This record gives sequence, C-alpha cells and structure tokens, in this order.
Amino acid sequence: MFLARSWQRLFTLRQAATKCEVRNFIFEYKFYKSYRIKSTAATTSFKTEDSHSPIKEKISSKLVNNAPKDIQPYLKLMRLDKPIGSWLLFWPSSWGIASAGVPGCFPDLYMLALFGTGALVMRGAGCTINDMWDRDIDAKVERTKDRPLVNGDVSMKQAVVFLGGQLGIGFSILLQLNWYSVILGVSSLALVVTYPLMKRFTYWPQLVLGFTFNWGALLGYSAIQGHIEPYICLPLYFAGVCWTIIYDTIYAHQDRLDDLSIGIKSTAIKFNEDTKLWLSGFSVAMISSLLLSGALSSQTWPYYTSVGLVASHLANQLYTLNINSPSDCSKKFFSNTWIGFILFSGIVLGNLFKNKTVETKLTQKKLPL
Repeated sequence: MFLARSWQRLFTLRQAATKCEVRNFIFEYKFYKSYRIKSTAATTSFKTEDSHSPIKEKISSKLVNNAPKDIQPYLKLMRLDKPIGSWLLFWPSSWGIASAGVPGCFPDLYMLALFGTGALVMRGAGCTINDMWDRDIDAKVERTKDRPLVNGDVSMKQAVVFLGGQLGIGFSILLQLNWYSVILGVSSLALVVTYPLMKRFTYWPQLVLGFTFNWGALLGYSAIQGHIEPYICLPLYFAGVCWTIIYDTIYAHQDRLDDLSIGIKSTAIKFNEDTKLWLSGFSVAMISSLLLSGALSSQTWPYYTSVGLVASHLANQLYTLNINSPSDCSKKFFSNTWIGFILFSGIVLGNLFKNKTVETKLTQKKLPL
C-alpha cells in the first residue's frame, strides 16, 4: 500500500515536471521566434533605401540601376551604388595631401582629384577581390546574398578580367606620382589582396582593414613632398587605423548573427557587449594621435577645433549606438564620412592660418617680411 502511494506520488510529480518543461519550451520558442522576426525585419530595413540612407547613396544607386543592363552587375561588383567606401578610402589620402601643403596655401587640387579617382577605382578592385574570396560566405549572409558573384550575374572568369582592368587603371594613376610614392603605393597591394581572408583566421580583420584603408595618409603626403615625415605621418596614419576599427566594427554588428552561425570572425563578435568600451578606447587613441600630429606639424587653432568636433561626433555616435539594431549601426556607419570631411577641413584651414600666424609674429617684432 505504501509502495503504491509512493509510485502514484512520483508519477504525479513527474507529470507536473513535464508540464513545466513544456511551458518553458513554449516560452523559449516564442521568444526565439519573436527575436528572429525582429532581427529579420531589421536586416530587411537595412537592405531598403530607408530614411537614414544618405542622399548621395540613393543617387548613386539610381544611376547604377538606370545604367545599361549589361554593365550593371560590374558596377555593383565594384560597389559604385554604395560610394561610402570610396569616401572612407579617400579621406585619409586628403589628410596626407593637405598636411604636406605649403603653409598659407590650399592643397593641390590636381592631387586631390587624382587620389579621388584612385580611391574610386581601388576601392572597386578591393570589393571585387573581397567578393571573389567570399562568394560562398556571402551566399549565407542575408545582407550579401544578392551580390553579382553569388547570384550568377558575373562569373569568376569575368570577375578576374574585370579586376585586371581595375588594377591596370589604378597602376596608371599611381604612375602619375614620384617614384618614392609609386613604390610606397605598390607595397600596399599585399594588404589589399589578403585583407578579405583575415576574417577566417583572426577576430581583428578590422585592424588589417585599417592598415589598408589608411595607407593613403602616407601616400598622399609623399605625393607632395617626395617622402614621408614620420613624426607627422605616422600619428596621422595611426589615428586613421583607429578610426577604421571604430566604424567597421559598427558596420560588422549588422552581420553578427550570420557571422556567428557560419564561423566568421570580427571585432564585433570579439567585443560583443563591451563594444562601446573598446571603441571608446580607440576613440581616445585616435584623438590623441591627431593632437600629436598637429603639435609636431605646428598646426593652428582651426585644426584643433576640427579635432574637437571629431571627438564630439565620436562621443555622440558611441553614446547613442545600439549594436543590436542593424538599422542604427548602418546609420552610424554612414555618419563617419563627416569625420573625414571635418578633419580635412581643419587641416586645410589650419594650414592657411600658419602663414598668417608667422606674418603676425614678424609684424609684432617689426621685422621685414
């Protein structure tokens, strides 16, 4: 009798436990389903041209979509419909060109135009190389599954020929510079080719991208001066590397779930919930390097004002960043082109005031100019 009651009690407890497990499973499933729906909706909102997409991105996209059908896939392969990458590649070059300018004068407009064209072409070449390496990975990521090499609009053979044409144009632009700069430019090609592979081996592909994207800070300076001044160029280059880690980590958070599922590495995955803390550290390093470069190059108050504006932009960007919202990450990423423009403007204006400062000092001392 006692055994019968014991077995009955155990059976009742087991039923209760089973019901509890079922309720927990149903709750977890509903939570997961809700989370995936929100995540998918956020990703879909990123793919559309929503309100946060800059006007120039929308214009570029329309121009590409209105181009002849035969060349549209190639324009998309080089991301001509998304010019933000070309701007982010160009700005460090403009910093170098402006820093090397003669005090009291505007930077060399021909060199700015030449480097602008080079940034457009070489960014396109870099995207082509990236898509060639990553075509299998891109097919598994929501944001990249419609790229030309994934959907079959461009074959691998066609991509290789197209890449050769882009590199040829890029090299012809490089040959317009002095030989010191030609050698310096060619030496960056190893970074351009190997960067897309880094996400397979290290959680720091953004660091390698920083080395690649900011090479122009060195190249732009040497194009004007025929050499680099380490005390000016290296702090400027390091600041650019930190900046790239900041904006590309934010960019990588859009794909964090997909990257985790297929085993791709990034600083977004490494930093995870500590992203704001890490990026705050890189922001401090960036601003410190800019201040050092300015001090060693005898910059004037407009430059330091621009550095202050950059610091304010970074602080606001990180304070309001929502790493779990692909839409917000995209918006913050796009806003970084303003950082490049603000700093370029500060270097130019600061350089113009250098000569005026010298003239003022000479006038005060009553010395002949």
